[in-house]
Amino acid sequence: MISATLIWATVAVFAVIGGAIAFAAARGNTGTAADYYLGGRHIGGMISGLSYAATTYSAFMLVVLTGLTYRGGVGALGFELIYFSGLTLLVVFGPRFWLAAQKWGFITPAEMLGARYGDRNIARLVAVLSLVFLMPYCTTQMAGIGLLLSGVTGGGIGLGTAIAIGAALAIFWTLVAGLRSVAWTDAAQAAVMMVSALLAVGFVVAAVGGTGAFAAKVKETNAAWLDVPGPGLWKLPTFLALAIPWFFFPLSNPQVSQRLFVTRDLAAMRRMIFWVLGFGLVFTLIAVIWGFAALVLAPGLENPATATPALLGSGAVPVGISLLLIIGILSAAVSTLDSIALTLGSMVARDLMRQGEGRDARQIFIGRVIVVLVVLFAALFALQKAQIVDQLAALSAAGLVVTVPATIGAFFWRGGTAWGVLASLIGGAGTAIYMAMIAGVSVFDPKLALSVIGVTVALFVGVSLLTRPRQGALDFPAELRGELDDNGVW
Repeated sequence: MISATLIWATVAVFAVIGGAIAFAAARGNTGTAADYYLGGRHIGGMISGLSYAATTYSAFMLVVLTGLTYRGGVGALGFELIYFSGLTLLVVFGPRFWLAAQKWGFITPAEMLGARYGDRNIARLVAVLSLVFLMPYCTTQMAGIGLLLSGVTGGGIGLGTAIAIGAALAIFWTLVAGLRSVAWTDAAQAAVMMVSALLAVGFVVAAVGGTGAFAAKVKETNAAWLDVPGPGLWKLPTFLALAIPWFFFPLSNPQVSQRLFVTRDLAAMRRMIFWVLGFGLVFTLIAVIWGFAALVLAPGLENPATATPALLGSGAVPVGISLLLIIGILSAAVSTLDSIALTLGSMVARDLMRQGEGRDARQIFIGRVIVVLVVLFAALFALQKAQIVDQLAALSAAGLVVTVPATIGAFFWRGGTAWGVLASLIGGAGTAIYMAMIAGVSVFDPKLALSVIGVTVALFVGVSLLTRPRQGALDFPAELRGELDDNGVW
């Protein structure tokens, strides 16, 4: 175990450095809503890429994915690579999102869909669904922070105290300067995540005797974990249930799709995608190797989610590197929290409360209030461990995927209508809520994801074929064709 005093000192240094970065970022703010929520649409490729990566590759990686590897073996790598392959959607949709935002001034993905189909109710409904289905994701980040800090200190830092640390950092960095603060701190945090994880993996592999000895030891002690798909967890139905919704993560999760609005130009967008793909591939391999290392050095854990604290307490990783990795995981969780809170704040201000252009100060104020409420709500539920959190967790990925057919149709099907979108959102979300919370269908059962996707697609296509587009609806396929051609986008 690591001394709580040492952890406190490390977190304090981390907070001071992060605060300095946030205040430096605030100097560039101009006071507009686009500046607060999108960094003035002038973020460079490397910063936006690292920020996207830090937001996407959250505490899930070294807490949940490592735990899934510990529990089920190499199938976890296949699951995460499905998600990673979904990042190729950025190549297709990234330039389209960016061009649409430049042309019509969109700030939120919900606003974009509402304008495309000519109905503000679509924007409102997408904002509501995002609030409902993203809260469990926020809660898991909070729980990850609590599990990590309390675990590595043997309870020296309590669960409530650990969660309070994460909440305070997420709120502070987001309120200071909006996306500029979030993006700059995210970029720094992504660097810490990568460096600390690489060093830690190097030390645990060396502790076993090097790469060859490590591979041989895993094969000797846990050979079934190396066979596809692993020792039981990763049966085909489970794999499909988890992988299908996650493939569409870049489109379904507004906190990441909104990042497609922020780059200064398409060249920066391409660099952003390069950074995200490179970071994602390396970090995926790190998380899986870390899980196998925990199997060797910390066998027999009852709760696989404690694999990382157990590994850090095994003595294989020097204390300094362990502290750096703890900060990296804390950074990942905080990055995801503040990004989600900022996006939800923008959606409430612009889409739910109809604070339009010319009311920038009010949009920013409302957004800041929502940031605080979202983080506090997530912290409260993480502390209470309420049963509803477990039920909602099953809804998070499947629930958010209901926006995907409308998003794809916005750019590739001129026949999509507002009634089709509304029907698909209501029907898909209703199906997800009924199956997970009433029928009790597990997140590990592919019936949940496949039913939600099937109902959503059927309603979107079927109702659109029976109705007509609204007057005033934008025609993205036609109106963006010139810009797409000029920029060499197919």
